[in-house]
Amino acid sequence: MKFSLSDSIEILERTPKALHSLLRNLNDNWTLKNEGSDTWSPYDVIGHLIHCDESNWIPRIEVALSDFVVRNFEPLDRFAQLEKSKGKTLNQLLNDFVQIRATSIAALHSLKITNEQLSKTATHPELGSVTLSQLISAWVVHDLNHTSQIVRVIAKQYQAEVGPWIQYMRVLK
Repeated sequence: MKFSLSDSIEILERTPKALHSLLRNLNDNWTLKNEGSDTWSPYDVIGHLIHCDESNWIPRIEVALSDFVVRNFEPLDRFAQLEKSKGKTLNQLLNDFVQIRATSIAALHSLKITNEQLSKTATHPELGSVTLSQLISAWVVHDLNHTSQIVRVIAKQYQAEVGPWIQYMRVLK
């Protein structure tokens, strides 16, 4: 599938609503568990998605679209949510994510990105030169990756409970 801004927005708009529907009012046994040390719970992932919308995607798109001679992305603290989410409930985070993503989508629309602009480049601190279309594609896949992660973490809470059906449960492998 070739990149399409409108197709990308279809996924970006749906992610918060899908996760809100999946996670709202779930018991902490589902949402605060992770896959072991140095892994994230669904709660942590939602905080991360919020942090990325606040400080990553739109700011980087704006850098890529700028007329600056040097267009470098600021590094992202991929673990900032571990502090920023403290004291909030998952339902609060889900509501925040819905609002913050709506703001991000409105900002994306307001930029009126043209097909010509999609090939503009900027420099990622670890990956080097990337195009605007690659950045927006990464945003979409980032959402899908973390949605998959949330589903996998939740499924693993019943890993020992499915008995012999485990052989059919790809999400548990």
